[in-house]
Amino acid sequence: MSDMTIRRDLDALVRQGAVQKVHGGAMAAGAASTYEPGFDAKSGLEEATKAALADAAAKRVEPGSVVALSAGTTTYAVASRLLEIPELTVVTNSLPIADLLWAAGRDGGEAVPSLLLTGGAPTRSAALVGALADQTIRSLHVDLLILGVHGVCEQAGLTTPNLAEAQTNRALIASARRTVVVADHTKWGVIGLSSFATLAEIDCFVTDDALPATVRNVLADAVGELVVVPAAG
Repeated sequence: MSDMTIRRDLDALVRQGAVQKVHGGAMAAGAASTYEPGFDAKSGLEEATKAALADAAAKRVEPGSVVALSAGTTTYAVASRLLEIPELTVVTNSLPIADLLWAAGRDGGEAVPSLLLTGGAPTRSAALVGALADQTIRSLHVDLLILGVHGVCEQAGLTTPNLAEAQTNRALIASARRTVVVADHTKWGVIGLSSFATLAEIDCFVTDDALPATVRNVLADAVGELVVVPAAG
């Protein structure tokens, strides 16, 4: 794949008004690198595609394992699919995910995972971050981390607009034996303020086939495994 092909695809997105070019990549049009939409605002975006990504990610969860879920609307969709997998322990820094699992347990679900909430200070996107969250996460060892992202690109890797959340995400990655990223096609080329992982650190990247083939080639070369599901919607 040539740099010229990547630039041509990026130029097409710029002409469509979907992104704007920045140093090292691109970002969502009209969005600053520190812009952080709330959980509710993100919940209504790409719902069907997020559901397909969640289905694919949940298939990688083994009964009896310890699974960490980062904050995010796609990881929230994954959490809803873990309710029938027996003997799971779920570690999360997401208030909505914790509420989902707690409510399922309260309502008497038979296979509801055990829940470990990291603690910390909440962000606008309902993620618990900061020193307390990081300290808790660093003391744990999880089998699988399922990680959502604000943005991803070849040069900057995985990014977030929140510095504290970047640090907490680094702690989650360090605690995990394997890391699976779930990110729909709209996340590519978006660059938040802070990078927290390179593509090479990702064991599995789950995305949809609305992502251009040239970008999929970049990911396939960089991550451990690329899983592409049919785009929905």
